[in-house]
Amino acid sequence: MITAIVLIHAVADSIPETAQAIADIDGVSEVYSCAGDVDLIAMVRVQTHEELADLIPAKIGRVSGVVDTDTHIAFRSYSTADTESAFALGAED
Repeated sequence: MITAIVLIHAVADSIPETAQAIADIDGVSEVYSCAGDVDLIAMVRVQTHEELADLIPAKIGRVSGVVDTDTHIAFRSYSTADTESAFALGAED
């Protein structure tokens, strides 16, 4: 499994719609809106580099509202922590 972290610059007025459209793409496991230098971060998990090469420019890059992407391929994971649990800390139901 290949994991990539895609940093996405988006049109400010369309961030929620852009994020949802990206989240609906096969191979995208999560999309986070965030503060900082980028607007969205997408976690992509695919089987081959060819899938990744197709997914980023042809699908994510063409979503309405996406201005630019910067992709980082993960080599190795050093954490077994559940990402969803980490982001839910302190959240009230």
